[in-house]
Amino acid sequence: MKLITTLLLLISMNTFAQSYADLIAKHREAYKEDFIKDSHSPLKKNDLQNLHFYEADSNYKVLAAVELLKNEKVFKMPTFNGSSSDYYRYAHINFSLKGKAVRMTLYRSVALSTNPIYKDHLFLPFTDETNNKETYGGGRYIDLDAKKINSNHIEIDFNKAYNPYCAYSDGYRCPVPPEENDLQLAIKAGEKLYTGEKKHRE
Repeated sequence: MKLITTLLLLISMNTFAQSYADLIAKHREAYKEDFIKDSHSPLKKNDLQNLHFYEADSNYKVLAAVELLKNEKVFKMPTFNGSSSDYYRYAHINFSLKGKAVRMTLYRSVALSTNPIYKDHLFLPFTDETNNKETYGGGRYIDLDAKKINSNHIEIDFNKAYNPYCAYSDGYRCPVPPEENDLQLAIKAGEKLYTGEKKHRE
């Protein structure tokens, strides 16, 4: 009986791993298609072969406790081209990853918050110990939806971490991840280094 239970558990875990991998694969296909659809995209169809990702790993999907912030002042988040964009701190998030307690900050774009389509968009830029080795040196981003905050918790999936356009081309106003989101661990999930030639936007 114990053997049967163990086998059923292993089958169940394997099925979950496969279905999760399929889910991330679909997410990444949609991500690639967006480059082709976007007229302002730095990448064309032939460039997509130079995009690389870590294998899907559900251990990098976490449930984070959310602490909403109030009366936050707008600040200028620097961008890689020397300009800046207006943001405000929306919330602190706390979770455990690889046995470490992690605290990060979610941001909200002032410009996007005035657009009905993006009014619930939350921005999670971060750097980690894979930067300049396996991932883009300028860090990576995760997009989140304020409507997905339930009972003061939100799901953070680092498998969906992606590179800013500046990883592929100059001439874009990509926000520089603030130091408070510099993680002292290696996030081996999401998008890796782009291996194509860096482009120059006219």
